[in-house]
Amino acid sequence: MSDPVDKLVTFLAKRDGIDKLVKTFQYVSKLVHYHVEPTRPDLAGRFKQWELASGLSRKAFRTGRFLTGFNALRRNPGPSETFRLLAVLANAGEMVYFFFDHFLWLSRIGVLEARLARRMSFVSAFGESFGYVFFIVGDLILIREGVRKERELRQRKGGDETSSLEDAIGKIRADRVMRLMGVAANVADLFIALADIEPNPFCNHTVTLGISGLVSAWAGWYRNWPS
Repeated sequence: MSDPVDKLVTFLAKRDGIDKLVKTFQYVSKLVHYHVEPTRPDLAGRFKQWELASGLSRKAFRTGRFLTGFNALRRNPGPSETFRLLAVLANAGEMVYFFFDHFLWLSRIGVLEARLARRMSFVSAFGESFGYVFFIVGDLILIREGVRKERELRQRKGGDETSSLEDAIGKIRADRVMRLMGVAANVADLFIALADIEPNPFCNHTVTLGISGLVSAWAGWYRNWPS
């Protein structure tokens, strides 16, 4: 197979890869539904069904994912006490999000009472937004530290270590891009979570939700794409 096809196969073999693909389907169909609803209500209904099906399938596929927070903390608790605290708070919020998302999914497919959906949605979204705030802060701190370290390395250039310094700077820049993608995804998902916690005309507007969902999906797509 060609290299791009190999990368696509590897990407779709990951749980996060499938999630970002289906998330793209979900929010593209949301935007198309909004666009064609005034003129093509029959077509809009089909895209609405696609959006709902994609959202429910993502919830089913994320079963058990709340445990990944424990694994993330066990494998990489952070370089400092401050960052470890941020990591604990961020992953705790994410674990609440994924755990209660299971009950939201079950209530929406009729296994649990439908009246629980709103309550589970609120708790899940609150945990999600809580975690995203600390993920964003943590990434911004590491980006700032990376910029500082890059400046220090640039001041040392000019000797025999120029090649190794260039490699180190390249790694810092690559890490910065990944963290910026993470910030973009988390900010976009924060808008979506806020629409559940405190409905308002801006966050709950279809265009805001659609664009936020696609920014999150495509930033995650970039981060998970095989290098």
